[in-house]
Amino acid sequence: MNQPMTKTVLVAISRPETAKMVETALISRGVGATMTNNGATARDLIQREPPAIVLAEMELPLAGGLELMELALAQDRTARVVLVSRQDSLREAMAAMRAGAFDVLADPLDLRELGDCLDRLLGGRRAEACDPEAGRSVYGHIIGESKAIRDVFRLVDKVAASDSTVMIYGESGTGKELIARAIHHRSPRCHKPLIPVNCGAIPEELLESELFGHEKGAFTSAIRTRVGRFELADGGTIFLDEIADMSPKLQVKLLRVLQEHKFERIGGAKTLSVDIRVITATNKNLRHAVQEGRFREDLFYRLNVIPVTVPPLRERRTDIPLLVGHFLKRFKETKGGGVQGIDPDAMEKMVHYAWPGNIRELENIIERMVILADGDILTMEDLPGRISEAKPPTPSGAVPRVTEDGVDFNQMVEDFENQLIEQALELAGGVKNQAAKLLNLNRTTLVEKMKKKGMLV
Repeated sequence: MNQPMTKTVLVAISRPETAKMVETALISRGVGATMTNNGATARDLIQREPPAIVLAEMELPLAGGLELMELALAQDRTARVVLVSRQDSLREAMAAMRAGAFDVLADPLDLRELGDCLDRLLGGRRAEACDPEAGRSVYGHIIGESKAIRDVFRLVDKVAASDSTVMIYGESGTGKELIARAIHHRSPRCHKPLIPVNCGAIPEELLESELFGHEKGAFTSAIRTRVGRFELADGGTIFLDEIADMSPKLQVKLLRVLQEHKFERIGGAKTLSVDIRVITATNKNLRHAVQEGRFREDLFYRLNVIPVTVPPLRERRTDIPLLVGHFLKRFKETKGGGVQGIDPDAMEKMVHYAWPGNIRELENIIERMVILADGDILTMEDLPGRISEAKPPTPSGAVPRVTEDGVDFNQMVEDFENQLIEQALELAGGVKNQAAKLLNLNRTTLVEKMKKKGMLV
């Protein structure tokens, strides 16, 4: 079994609803925790038996989260601490992460963000470890039976056993991280952590410390040593999402890690060695980034050893009913309500829709419909206008014909424009600037057209 799952976990949160959400999320991952709503009690527990993982409320009475983090790290410098704050302050969050926090979550908690954070903390879910079916349904698994997604599954099965670097391409919302998890959990490294890092979501000044760690005193707010994500991933896999957003400075450091499997913490003189597999992902066209000088060519070839392309949802329309059924079941369980299914006409409209936001857009739409539905069956009236008004796509390359009954010229032009935009976005990997160039349009013109057509989520 995955060793991180046996680590002791302390949850110190005073708000009952927040504490319950965290406890439930941990239990669903097979992890028990010691719970307390009192800072003094948490302080005693840390001193008596230092936990490996602490989730603490920043504003906890008698001893706040920062104090508990300092105590936990003093007892065990490898401890991972997540702080939960009711103050929506980026400055506070950045300061806490510089001080050694693994992550800072805003309260009220977002269930998806909490789950992602826990998966990073625990190094992957026990139920997925070395599971031959891991990667076949949503959230640790991918649902699909279309040829497009089965081709991806076959490629994942082939590359998983190797230690080669993998670059996952795909538009936003297609499930690139789920593919990375499927590769890891089929690999010989499946008993070790999978550590994901979103390079586009972390400011550059924090990302270097996040990846490589820092020594105490490396900069003004570095009051203690911090272990980076590469160290945490030792023996396992590190997944670098949105790699195209990495700065040139960090690209150089990453290239060295790939070549030598060595690095130094910020402010450190000691060279650290790691045994890791690197998987990256992007929704951008990296070849164009290389041509434009925004991404190192030598790093690109190091990362692009095995490219895996995740198809957009519009290219796997036969999977849409499966995904709709999955999300209906999940949201019925988590959101309540009496929705039992969706009628055929509404389903047909969902299949015909272009889904520019891919699976993430589909998931959000189903959640909204389940919450707002009046009846037990979703109908056309429950669909957003952009979906209910969607027209069946014209087969690629087909030219509409004028019949004796006449045609709706404006609608035909509209449908043709939609197809061109979808094809350009597909070729450009979802990058609007590049799609605009392919269509010989200004980017602002393309964005305005997409807005009017309801193609932006």
